[in-house]
Amino acid sequence: MAVVSSSKTPDITLYTGQTPNGIKISITLEELGLPYKTHAIDITKDTQKEPWFLEINPNGRIPALTDTFTDGQTLCLFESGSIMQYLVEQYDTEHKISYPKGSRESYEVNNWLFFLNAGVGPMQGQANHFFRYAPEKIPYGISRYQNETRRLYRVLDKHLKGAGTEYLVGNKCTVADIAHWGWITAAGWAGVDIDEFPLLKTWDERMLGRPGVEKGRHVPTPHRMKEILKDKEAMDRAAKQASEWIVRGQKEDAQE
Repeated sequence: MAVVSSSKTPDITLYTGQTPNGIKISITLEELGLPYKTHAIDITKDTQKEPWFLEINPNGRIPALTDTFTDGQTLCLFESGSIMQYLVEQYDTEHKISYPKGSRESYEVNNWLFFLNAGVGPMQGQANHFFRYAPEKIPYGISRYQNETRRLYRVLDKHLKGAGTEYLVGNKCTVADIAHWGWITAAGWAGVDIDEFPLLKTWDERMLGRPGVEKGRHVPTPHRMKEILKDKEAMDRAAKQASEWIVRGQKEDAQE
């Protein structure tokens, strides 16, 4: 790990699983060169709903993160965007994946970070659900969320073309790029063809070539999305397994 330049000593534990939201935090940590401990959460067994985890994230979702704050007490963080902003504010003193606070670029990074958290993630997540996991195929639901995901991809593709930059904000990879990558690289899982968006596809490949992305995407288990998308049997098997625990979890949540 790289030497941390912040005067604050990290005491980070990441609670995560192999999901687009989970790997964005491990990638952020690797890009910053921060030491951290990993606690793998098996969401197929509802570990995220156990009382000890709910003390960290009352919403019962991954990722979550704990750190010793400046007052010496444990700080619990949840929601991936919140975690990313914390890590940048506390530890990215050299602006490796951010811009100086108050700069034009810092506000532009926030634009795209919130674009992901309010748009791409939720819409593509619903496309995944109706296309891969729903016990009954509802054409309207599939079409609605796939088309909205495509629309958001077009926004990104057009932005990259117009800006003429390698990344979403300038020629520096930031948390805005990291937040998007786990979703964009899994476009095919939602039934969206990344080839329709040439600038975004090139960006995806550029991101994958970064050492921090390569290392962070395999936390806490190997990231196999690219391989799965090339194997129809593997896709069907993965979708069936996920559908079983997702549907079960929905029933349990409805009964609480």
